[in-house]
Amino acid sequence: MMKRLLFLVFFLAGLTSQAQTKSELISHYEAFYNQMRLQGDINGVINALTHLNVLDPNTQRRDTLAYVYTNSNQHVQALNTLQSIDKNEADSDLAVQVKAISLKALNQPKRAIEHFEILFQRNPNAYLAYELADLKIQVGDNAGATTNIDYGIANAKDDMKYAFYERQQPYEVPLKAALIHLKGLAIYNMDRNNIDTAISTIDEALTIDPNFNLASLSKQALESRKQSPEENKN
Repeated sequence: MMKRLLFLVFFLAGLTSQAQTKSELISHYEAFYNQMRLQGDINGVINALTHLNVLDPNTQRRDTLAYVYTNSNQHVQALNTLQSIDKNEADSDLAVQVKAISLKALNQPKRAIEHFEILFQRNPNAYLAYELADLKIQVGDNAGATTNIDYGIANAKDDMKYAFYERQQPYEVPLKAALIHLKGLAIYNMDRNNIDTAISTIDEALTIDPNFNLASLSKQALESRKQSPEENKN
């Protein structure tokens, strides 16, 4: 009887010690996380969140970790953290955003569209309209892209900007100009004989921002195709 009592005492003491150790570790990594955020140390933030997610896993912490990976352009790690790239209406906004951005970055436009659609259903805005239109043009859904473009143009404010990275030095243009540029591309894709309308539409974007480099490149490409009708038929 005494041996059993002693065993129970030591067993409970061990559990209490483990609980205290776990609690101390959680407190330590929470403090470490806050400090890394203050210092702007992304690797430190990832380290802290990973330890916290192991010690005390929860969906909010997991989604936050995945989002930090996404913002650090570590898209495979972001998706692996979520453990699924499938469409799930129960996902948090943060998780859906991670899936959408990371799948787009990993050149998976069809899968990315699914998640951008969920975001757009939850919170329709001109930025998401642009993302959807851009991706839909990539997969050949120009009619669907046009619907998103029309919404985006109607709801884009003058102070809204969109960043482009095709040059060494990234630059921003008004979101409305970016959407009108996409409209020109969609017009051309839907009717190769309507090249003049496509060019004039891109000119509208360049009127808004003459330094819109990508629109200039698109216009040059269309003008080149106009001068080579045989190429334009392909």
